[in-house]
Amino acid sequence: MDEAAQIAQARAMAAAVKAKPAANKDADADLADPLAELHMEDYDTDEEGEEMKTETASRLFGSGNPGLSYYQSNQQDPNISKHGGEDDSEADDFEVHASDFVILAARNEDEVSHIEVWIYEEAGTSEDSNIYVHHDIMLPAFPLCLAWMDCRPAGDAQSGNLAAVGTMSPGIEIWDLDDVGAVEPVATLGGELPEDALTKEEKKKQKKKQQKKKKKKKALKPDSHADAVLALSWNRDYRNVLASGSADTTVKVWDLATEQCSATLDHHQDKVQAVAWNPAQASVLLSGGFDKAVCLADARTPNSEPLKWALSADSEALTWAPHEPTTFVASSEDGLVACYDARKGAGSAPLYRLSAHDRPACALTFCTAVPGLLATASTDKQVKLWDVSTQQPALIATQDLQVGAVFGAAFCPEAPWLLAAGGAMGTVAVWDITTNSAVMSKYGRKLSRAVAAVASDDSTAAEQ
Repeated sequence: MDEAAQIAQARAMAAAVKAKPAANKDADADLADPLAELHMEDYDTDEEGEEMKTETASRLFGSGNPGLSYYQSNQQDPNISKHGGEDDSEADDFEVHASDFVILAARNEDEVSHIEVWIYEEAGTSEDSNIYVHHDIMLPAFPLCLAWMDCRPAGDAQSGNLAAVGTMSPGIEIWDLDDVGAVEPVATLGGELPEDALTKEEKKKQKKKQQKKKKKKKALKPDSHADAVLALSWNRDYRNVLASGSADTTVKVWDLATEQCSATLDHHQDKVQAVAWNPAQASVLLSGGFDKAVCLADARTPNSEPLKWALSADSEALTWAPHEPTTFVASSEDGLVACYDARKGAGSAPLYRLSAHDRPACALTFCTAVPGLLATASTDKQVKLWDVSTQQPALIATQDLQVGAVFGAAFCPEAPWLLAAGGAMGTVAVWDITTNSAVMSKYGRKLSRAVAAVASDDSTAAEQ
């Protein structure tokens, strides 16, 4: 193609481009009407333009759509008919009512230890019984024993819900159960001495031990246990007094008001597994150990010689008979349970002895509504009820509560027909013994009176 031809072609293409907008004039006209609705030419005006921007923003943020409206609070939203209903329901579920029964348990799972506060709701006329964990508190060490008490440490006169916890450590931790978010105990009786409390000489000694590559052993508070705490018992008459038994072979009496040890009893030759205050004589303390002995001492005279009784095996549990406070029952590792009368003196023969279980009998508890009704529990997974009102005990009922090997069991003081137990399966169960025909056949009248008395008290409290 010569030069003249190329020029002619270029001019023809230019003419075609100029003609294209004219061809699309009709299409542009179709877009004019929708664009006009947007009033783009008035975008910057102060009056109508401002209203237009407000309308556009309303559509963007939802106030133009009732289903997507935004309100500063639920109280202003007309679409919410019951303000705070869900929150109120949750708060009501979390509240502990006067008719609820509280059970304290300790649990370890995957090397994490907790105190668990369980709530048991009795069956009503139209509802079944219910049991659940209300809240739990994480512990820093493996728990070995628990004792509930209402006395706050450090001289605080206000009562509360507290738990003394014995662990593998030598200190006894006091936890506030009312503080559902507690991360540390309110007090520790004995235990390791904080490093900032060590003297210069003590710090030097620890430094030398560390330099010699010996195992560093932390200093303990004065009069502290030197090993794990295996047993605890709170004194209900002297509310500021707590007794403890330890693997260091000693029994200690603590004053919660001062958080100090007031007496140390060294009557045992091996680990102390159980301690129990007498319900009638508040200063009398019973203790049982792995030395196969039970000792009875008066805490007011800790240096005096105690009364002693020999057991058939290592001690497991102890309890006083509430209707005969001079007699006590002791269980041992071989499953035997024996009853002694302290008035007959040290070494006296048992009033009765029964082979309650094939394995260690870990728990003993009396029903306060029925004199002579004793419950025993064992690692054989069984809870048994015995009539021990005579010197010839008789088995009344046996129950497997599906908690595994039973480590602890107790009758409820306020509702003595209820027995709670915890075991190796990491759960708690409650046995209403009034549902057992053999129990009601023998003790129905007494238990019915106890149930009626509690119901009457609840009714009176509700009216007030």
